[in-house]
Amino acid sequence: MRHCSHRMTAIACLMTACLCIFSCKTAKEEKKGSLSITDTEYSIRQTHENSYVLDACGKVKNVGDVDVKKVVITAYCKSCGEAMISENWFISDCEKTEEQKDTVSYLAIGGEEEFSFKEVAFYFGPADFQPDKFPEKIEVVIESYDAVEDI
Repeated sequence: MRHCSHRMTAIACLMTACLCIFSCKTAKEEKKGSLSITDTEYSIRQTHENSYVLDACGKVKNVGDVDVKKVVITAYCKSCGEAMISENWFISDCEKTEEQKDTVSYLAIGGEEEFSFKEVAFYFGPADFQPDKFPEKIEVVIESYDAVEDI
């Protein structure tokens, strides 16, 4: 019986020591990147006799406290419909293609890089008519990125 009591005391002391060791360990602060779209331009490009697409380009800046990599940028037209209606901007309901997004491979703290991608929105109309204005609500977004870990 006395032998069991010594064993229980030893286990309790060991568990207390482990608790103290692991709870006192300072947690490494996880740094997060912060990115900003600093400049955006749109252009209308004719693809066929009566169809056009909206392309985008601009700059992305790393305003965070850590370098980032694999920055994926794309755009969404919030005012475009999903139905293909003549003389109206519309979007595809499919997943974004490689042409509809751009990837910046590495962006250091304070760094700025250009991006460009095609086919944000689509338009078709009569053969002699070109759209003269862009859709109203276009949003360029940073889809994803990875923070570069310190070695």
